[in-house]
Amino acid sequence: MSKSRTGSAPRLRWMPEVLFRIADTFTASLAKLTGEEQKAAKTTAFDLQMNPSSPGLSLHKLDRAKDKNFWSVRSSRDIRLIVHKTASSLLLAYVAHHDDAYRWAERRRIGRHPKTGAAQIVEIRETVRETVRPSYGAEDLPGASAKPALFADTPEDDLLGYGVPAEWLEEVRRADEDSLLDLAERLPAEAAEALLQLATGGAPDRPAPAAADEDPFEHPDAQRRFRVMANVEELKRALEYPWEKWTVFLHPAQRRIIERDYGGAVRVSGSAGTGKTVVALHRAVHLARAHPDARILLATFSDALASALRTRLRRLIHNQPSIAERLEVHSMRGIGHRLYEANFGTPVFAFDEEIGELIDRAADEAGERKFSRRFLRTEWSKVIDAWQIESWEAYRDVARLGRKTRLAETQRAILWSIFSRVRSTLDERGRLTEPELFRRLERHFAEASRPPFDFCVIDEAQDIDVPALRFFAALGENRPDCLFFAGDLGQRIFQTPFSWRALGVDVRGRSLTLTVNYRTSHQIRQQADRLLPGEISDVDGIAESRRGAVSAFNGPEPAVEIHESADTERAAVSAWLSALRQEGYAPHEIGVFVRSEAEMERAVEAVRSAGMSFAKLGERAVATVDSVAVGAMHLAKGLEFRAVAVAACDDEILPLQSRIESVADEADLEDTYETERHLLYVACTRARDRLLVTGVEPASEFLDDLRTDR
Repeated sequence: MSKSRTGSAPRLRWMPEVLFRIADTFTASLAKLTGEEQKAAKTTAFDLQMNPSSPGLSLHKLDRAKDKNFWSVRSSRDIRLIVHKTASSLLLAYVAHHDDAYRWAERRRIGRHPKTGAAQIVEIRETVRETVRPSYGAEDLPGASAKPALFADTPEDDLLGYGVPAEWLEEVRRADEDSLLDLAERLPAEAAEALLQLATGGAPDRPAPAAADEDPFEHPDAQRRFRVMANVEELKRALEYPWEKWTVFLHPAQRRIIERDYGGAVRVSGSAGTGKTVVALHRAVHLARAHPDARILLATFSDALASALRTRLRRLIHNQPSIAERLEVHSMRGIGHRLYEANFGTPVFAFDEEIGELIDRAADEAGERKFSRRFLRTEWSKVIDAWQIESWEAYRDVARLGRKTRLAETQRAILWSIFSRVRSTLDERGRLTEPELFRRLERHFAEASRPPFDFCVIDEAQDIDVPALRFFAALGENRPDCLFFAGDLGQRIFQTPFSWRALGVDVRGRSLTLTVNYRTSHQIRQQADRLLPGEISDVDGIAESRRGAVSAFNGPEPAVEIHESADTERAAVSAWLSALRQEGYAPHEIGVFVRSEAEMERAVEAVRSAGMSFAKLGERAVATVDSVAVGAMHLAKGLEFRAVAVAACDDEILPLQSRIESVADEADLEDTYETERHLLYVACTRARDRLLVTGVEPASEFLDDLRTDR
C-alpha cells in the first residue's frame, strides 16, 4: 500500500518485519533542515517503517563507510537519510544534504562498547586526524610550558568504564583543559560527560556493564540515544518534536533519581539547564505508573509554565490516557484557587491597594509615626500575612527571618495594634488574602480523611512561598515519597528566603544535585555562573554548589557589549539578529529580554530594525512560530531558545532603581540585589548556543562580573 507524500503519517496497520529504531542524532539533524526538506525526510522515514524492503525506496549501500551496515536512502533530489541496517533491525541515524550525509556516515560506526556493553555511535578517530587542524595557544610560545594532561593518571579500565571508545583512549590521555571541550564533542555522550565531570573534580557514575548476551541497545546509556518506534504514531510524534527529545532520552543519573524511593520529602537542585523540570515531569509520571490508584499533582510557579508542562506531559503519556486522568498540572496559585472553590466557594480577595489604605488608616488611628508606611506594608506582607500571624503572642515570638530591623517587645506591641485592626477589618468585609487562602486549605486537609493528592511534585520550588509550602506540608503529612521538589536557589527571583524545616519540610539527607547541563553551552554556562557565588545555602544550611557542573556541548563565546547610546545599542542588537537569520536561525528560536516593561520598546525596535516580526510574552502567552519572543526577564523563567539577547542592562535599570528605593529594611536591600542578579542569570541561561548582553554607558554593575576581559 502507498500513501500521498505530504509528510503526514499513514493510517495503516503496521506489520513489523524488523526492529525499527530512531537515534537522537537523527532528530537533531532533522531540525537543521528547511520545512520542505523536513517534510520529505519524514515521509521517507514513514515509508521505511511501513516496509523497509519496499522496492519504491531507493537504498544504496555506502561502500566508503567503515561500518558496512550504513545505507543511504534517497528522500528528495539532494536529501539523504542515513540508516544502519541489519537483518533484524533498522536504525534512523542521520539526515542531511547528500554530501554532508555521506561524510557523516563515512566517519562513524555503530557498535557495542567492549567494557560497558552499550550501543554507541562512535566517530572514527583516523578521519578526525584528517580534518582537525592543530590549535596553538600560549604554551606554544618560546619559554611557555605545556598544560598538564588531565587524564594521564586515570586508569585505562576506568576510562573504558565511563564509555570512552577504545580507539580514543590515546587522545583522551593527551587532553588538557584547552583541548577537552573539542574532544568531548567527538565522543559518545556518556564518555564526554564523565570526562568533563572528572576534569572539574566530580565523581561520575558508572552503570553496571551489560552481560555479553544482552542487547546493547537496552543498556541505560544507549536508551537515551536510541528508541524503538513501536508504531507509526510514535515515529510521527518523535519527528514532530525534535527539540523535545528529552521526553524520549533520559540520562541514567536522572532516571535513578526519578525511580528511587525516599523516606520523606526530597529536593533536587541544579543550575539552569541541568534538567530539573525534566526530572519533575518524569517523577510525576513514574509515581502514576507505580501507584495505579494514586492521584498526583504536578505544580509549578506560574500558569504559563503549567501550560508548558501540560504540553510536555501529553507528549510523554500520549498512549496512556489513564495516567492523564490521575495526574493534574497546575500553577501553585491555580491549585490553591481550584481547591478553595471546591471546598469553600469562590474567594473574594483584598487587593494590595485596599490593604495599603487599611494599614495607613490603622497607623493614623494608633498615632504611629516612627515606622514608615513602606516598612509597615512590607512587615505585613513578609511577616504578618505570609506567616499568617493571628495573635499578639505569635507576633511577639516570631523569629522574623530575613528582617534585620530589630524590634523590642514594646515596638511589636504597637505594630500588632495596627495589624490586628487591619485583619479585623478584612474579616468584617469578607476579604481574603492569598496566604490566608492557603492557610484555610492547610487546616481543612489536615483534618480530612484523605488529601486530594497522594503525591505532589513541585517544580520551580526556589520561588515557593511560606503559605504554599505549609499547604504542601499538610498534604504530605510526612508520608514517604509524597513531596518531591525541584529548583535552583540561583534562580530565586520572587520569594524572601525562609526555613523549610520550620514549616515541617525537612529535606536534609535527601537533597540531590544535578550537574550535567544539557541546555546551555559550556561558554554560556561558565560566563553566566560568574553572576553567582560558587555555593548558595538556604536558611536551613543546605548548600547548593555550582562547582563540578559541566555542559554537554561546546559553543561560541557570549558577547557583552556596552554602547554609547540606545541608538547604537539598537543597531548592534539588530545586526546580531540579522546575522542569526542569515545563519538559518528560525524566529521562534530567538528571544530578546529586558528588565521590565519600561525598556520593552528598545527590544521591539531592535527586532523591527532587523526586519523580523515579534511576539510579546505575557504572564500566560508564549512565543509564536514565526516571531521573535520579546519579554521582561522574569517571564523568561522556564523558557529556552537557541539564541538570546539581553538588552538595556543600564545602570539604574539593572538593578532596578525603583526597587532599590522602595526597600524598607537592610535585609530587603541585600535580598533585592540578589534577586536582581538572579534575574540576569535566568535571562542569560535561556540561551542554548548564542548569547548577547548589551547596555548603555553607564552600564549595570553586573556586566563587570560577566565580562571576561575584566
